Amino acid sequence: MKTLIVYAHPEPRSLNGALKDLAVRHLSAQGHEVRVPDLYAMGWKANADGADFLDHDAGERLFYERASKTAFTHGSQSPDIVAEQEKLLWADAVLFQFPMWWFSMPAILKGWVDRVFAFGFAYGVGVHEGERWGDRYGEGSLMGRRAMLSVTIGGRAPHYSDRGVNGALDDVLFPIQHGVLFYPGMDVLPPFTAYQSDRLKAEQWSSIAEAFKARLDGLFTDDPLPFRRQNGGHYDAQQVLKPDLGQGTSGTRIHLVQRGEPEQLPVPAPSRPEP
Repeated sequence: MKTLIVYAHPEPRSLNGALKDLAVRHLSAQGHEVRVPDLYAMGWKANADGADFLDHDAGERLFYERASKTAFTHGSQSPDIVAEQEKLLWADAVLFQFPMWWFSMPAILKGWVDRVFAFGFAYGVGVHEGERWGDRYGEGSLMGRRAMLSVTIGGRAPHYSDRGVNGALDDVLFPIQHGVLFYPGMDVLPPFTAYQSDRLKAEQWSSIAEAFKARLDGLFTDDPLPFRRQNGGHYDAQQVLKPDLGQGTSGTRIHLVQRGEPEQLPVPAPSRPEP
């Protein structure tokens, strides 16, 4: 199998660097092909602007979304964007290795998403009609691929619990796991996390390494998070969860299929105008 490790940390000797190196060794030893875009080492351009489109006239007002669609359709995207899109299409699984900074990913990784997930590539695909709002949230161009976040966190685990001051971790990561990865169709595995990353002692590394290797062993077999598919009949024509679903839970968890709920519900056929 083929694994892409998108790595975003400025220091190779960091815990993130050690986890990235461990993943490369462990997956390669199992016979998997591995590629690693090291965003800092690459000097990845994080800002999305008109330079992303080879045919953009600098004298014209930039509508980034429109320009992205045109460039993707006409093959005039910046070569660095195309190269990363090709890596994503090559991969069977994508591992994102990064530190949590201000409750999200580092800016360089966000810039990678902003530029690589272009209109027509990761969004804006599929038919929009009736209750169907395109191919997204469980469908799309990246269907058939798995994704997992490997995140180092400075805080303590209780801080990221349901009643923790920072909010539950699945809520904090929801915009990334659901909004960035599930949106274009990837199956998202529960994240691997290492807490108090700036206070770890050398003797703690072995337990973290063993836990990480166990998660890597399940990269292609573990069950993904059971996010509801947008076009699975769970949402109404306004993309609001139907009232009989998600009972007994709240927050972002209502977008997970609950025990006893079907993964797929009947979807009404789009109405056709009278001839």
